[in-house]
Amino acid sequence: MRYLGIDYGSKRIGTAVSNDEGTIAFPRASIANDEHVLARISDMVKENKIDRLVMGDTRAFSGLENPVTSEADSFAHSLQEYLGIEVKKTWEAWSSREAGRFAPARARRVGGRLASTIAAAVSSQDVSMPSIIMGLV
Repeated sequence: MRYLGIDYGSKRIGTAVSNDEGTIAFPRASIANDEHVLARISDMVKENKIDRLVMGDTRAFSGLENPVTSEADSFAHSLQEYLGIEVKKTWEAWSSREAGRFAPARARRVGGRLASTIAAAVSSQDVSMPSIIMGLV
């Protein structure tokens, strides 16, 4: 079972792809959240033979919605409709913070692109994989 992890952001979307067994996820691309984002993710799904989609739920630690929650929920619905694959939501309030521990400081300073792909890997692993982060170099 191969997973594509998605860390939603209004400007960029971090992605991670699991191994074939679905036991560990590896950071992949940080892609622009623009009019081509659904097609780009569709290409990733086809190229990587993805079986399941996992997307972090953007709600705060308290469980309350934050300013991006409705936008992220709408994106998840659009992605599910576009691909015909269920988008499984996982609580991710800690994933970006956890990702910051692993992303090199220079990556955090340059738009957080690596950090968002790591956050996608962390969220992906929370669903059905052990919480091990590898391949971050």
